[in-house]
Amino acid sequence: MLKVAIVDYGMGNLDSVARAVEECGGKAFITSQSQDLETATHIILPGVGAFPAGMRNIRARGLDRILSEQVLAKRIPCLGICLGMQLLATRGYEVEETEGLGWIPGEVRRLQPQGPDDRIPHVGWNAVTPQRPSPLFREIPVGKDFYFVHSYRFACADPQDELATTPYCGGFTSAVARGNILGVQFHPEKSQRAGLQLLRNFLDPNAPC
Repeated sequence: MLKVAIVDYGMGNLDSVARAVEECGGKAFITSQSQDLETATHIILPGVGAFPAGMRNIRARGLDRILSEQVLAKRIPCLGICLGMQLLATRGYEVEETEGLGWIPGEVRRLQPQGPDDRIPHVGWNAVTPQRPSPLFREIPVGKDFYFVHSYRFACADPQDELATTPYCGGFTSAVARGNILGVQFHPEKSQRAGLQLLRNFLDPNAPC
């Protein structure tokens, strides 16, 4: 049985992520407890809100330590969603400069409009195009639309960590991957059939990260 820990650090649409995981065949549980995270086969780091508040909450609960042990040392598959993806970065510049988890080198900076149709925040459906093959996008058409709500973007220090891009504000990274650590800027739990397929791909025990 897949035991999918959805990390509760006080920010995020936890219930909708849990329902989506259950629909995809995983046993979802929402937790902020170290002992629960130690039993998980997969970890999802969701999030809605500001980067500094997210990191403060994670550190205040001691989650940075147990998450690093599970994800970096034990290599438990981890998926960051929206703010959860951004927190994987080295640092963020929303409101104030803030150190992130540092699992994927890079910085989180505000989207910059490149034309009259680029509005911030970026809200709604937009295309996601993988830049290299990945099991995360198996059986998902190239350029498929996913649902976004965000004002900041993840700029990877190493282009090899950039998994997918989206053509908005001149283009931005919409998915990242480094080994067992994955992140998506969009919300798969709100992205209908394609989003559920992505979650199934993440949970597939036979698919390498």
